[in-house]
Amino acid sequence: MAKTTRLMEIYRRDVVPQMKKKFGYKNIMEVPRLEKITLNMGLGEAVQNVKILDSAVEELSLIAGQKAVITRAKKSIASFKLREGMPIGVMVTLRRNRMMEFFDKLVNIALPRVRDFRGVSGKAFDGRGNYSLGIREQIIFPEINYDKIDKIKGLNVSIVTTAKTDEEGKELLRLLGMPFRN
Repeated sequence: MAKTTRLMEIYRRDVVPQMKKKFGYKNIMEVPRLEKITLNMGLGEAVQNVKILDSAVEELSLIAGQKAVITRAKKSIASFKLREGMPIGVMVTLRRNRMMEFFDKLVNIALPRVRDFRGVSGKAFDGRGNYSLGIREQIIFPEINYDKIDKIKGLNVSIVTTAKTDEEGKELLRLLGMPFRN
């Protein structure tokens, strides 16, 4: 049996009973949970400068704690000087313990380091309880050495939950510590 993370303990001890009470779930398996977290860096500049991908893979791998993969263009777009199959980004999908550890780090360490941080928007849900968040600079993560980066890159974080509605998804993330505005 794999060791459980701090956030998993909080989920079992605090989140499940509160969610059951608020939404009237009868079975513990009905309670929404995090399914996966996808981190994505879209790098349009990679068309001109392929070396930027190597640093992006390295940084995203450090942030996520597992190796990032290079994503390639699905189709050619002449106005962007883009051909099908050209590398244009990096991504990594986290599940189980790595996902919980990343979420914990994102909420408690990285987000509070953002300048003028007042909380994340509660409107970025997709209608099915999944949440997306854009981070403007990768340097808010403690693993990134500020002196070694060549360029500030942003990344998208998509949090996929098993919740059926946005309200359930938002409540789940709020109870897990996501700092929503208002």
